[in-house]
Amino acid sequence: MPDAPAPWKEIAVTVPLRRNTQFQLLWLGSAVSQLGTELTKLAMPLLVLALTGSPGLAGVVTGARLAALVITQMPAGVWVDRWDRRRTLIMSQGVQTLAAAVLAALVMTDSAAIWHFVALGIVDGVCTAFVGPVRTTAIRAVVPEEQLHSAYAQEESRGHAARLIGPPLGGLLYGFGRAIPFVVDAITFAVALVCAIAARLPRRPGTTPQPTAEPLHPTAEPLHPTPETPEPAPTPKSATAATTKRSMRREAGEALAWLWRQPGLREVCAAVLALNLLGGAGMLPLIVLVGERGGSAFTTGTVFAGIGIGGLIGALLSGRAAKLLPPGKLLIVFPALLGLAYAAMALPFGPWWPFVPMLLVSLVTPTLNVVMNVVLTRVVPDHMLGRMDALLGLAGTGLTPLGPVIGGALAATLGGAGTLVLVGALLLAMSATTAASREVRHFTGTTADDA
Repeated sequence: MPDAPAPWKEIAVTVPLRRNTQFQLLWLGSAVSQLGTELTKLAMPLLVLALTGSPGLAGVVTGARLAALVITQMPAGVWVDRWDRRRTLIMSQGVQTLAAAVLAALVMTDSAAIWHFVALGIVDGVCTAFVGPVRTTAIRAVVPEEQLHSAYAQEESRGHAARLIGPPLGGLLYGFGRAIPFVVDAITFAVALVCAIAARLPRRPGTTPQPTAEPLHPTAEPLHPTPETPEPAPTPKSATAATTKRSMRREAGEALAWLWRQPGLREVCAAVLALNLLGGAGMLPLIVLVGERGGSAFTTGTVFAGIGIGGLIGALLSGRAAKLLPPGKLLIVFPALLGLAYAAMALPFGPWWPFVPMLLVSLVTPTLNVVMNVVLTRVVPDHMLGRMDALLGLAGTGLTPLGPVIGGALAATLGGAGTLVLVGALLLAMSATTAASREVRHFTGTTADDA
């Protein structure tokens, strides 16, 4: 009869994702706050238009937030790798909560001016630049590697559900009262802040040396917990300022240099950026196409709802679907499917027809997002995960706005149907080019450092 295990022996047990309190609190806070953000995406321009009558000023408000996000994104990634990550998340979401509460109060008292929207939009954009990299590092810290697919599938469902529900709900609430969407937005930020505090995420400052071996399951509690690692002694301000000035550019360059040294991963990331560019180029021609066929604004909205419906269903299935194809092959298949979908939208079946191919291709989109998130979370060294998240986010943010510009220019010349066929052909050509790359074909989600 074998000996029973000693009662003092520590046994690591994988906690099911649904019982992973840290991840679920992080997810709940993000889900609630994203819903609030989606509420105001429609309410904000409606209110600015009502106050000023100027579509241009409504664009300035949105552009100010986006500009602040883009400008801050890379420095934020560097600082996230240096700073106490738990404190950074709490402070960022705390400032967002305060800014949203101030805006709600201004709207409720009819005191809001255009500069208030611009200033508070900039504050929110800066905070968002920090929240993104912190959440990426937090997911890696609290979710075991074998559960990353399920975790990111749950993340995808959050985003698609918020984008599907948020805008129409925001319009409905705005109809009841101008201030209501902004009050709800402030409440959602407060909920996210409470969840961030309650989650007690690992601090893992970037200056802490990497351990030689990670715990088997970061969410498992040891029988004999050890006290939390004390924070390092504060650095004199002058030394900190000198270090920041000297190494900010170097640390950002280290992330780019590391990516360049990873054959396969660098080609995959470049293909994703090209895919975002071409994918965005098809949205405006689609609006033109529906209008050319006599569709109303409601018809256009319904067609675009196919993205949200398909994406939400696809997100629920993406955890399993992501395991069917390795990342490289998935990045060959998906552009081909998207290209065929865009070309199929041009078929002369009436203004409602594009809903069908939009919904079908959106079923696959979450799988690609899940796979890429898992790959980057798994292979990027922890001490530069914030920088890498910011670097890829910055590249995507910089290229994505070019898509509608290109699509709009082409639609003005070729019309909606002609442009969709052209963009579809370019996506098929991209798929063929990607398939010709040996590095992409054989990429399975590992890097040169893992070999």
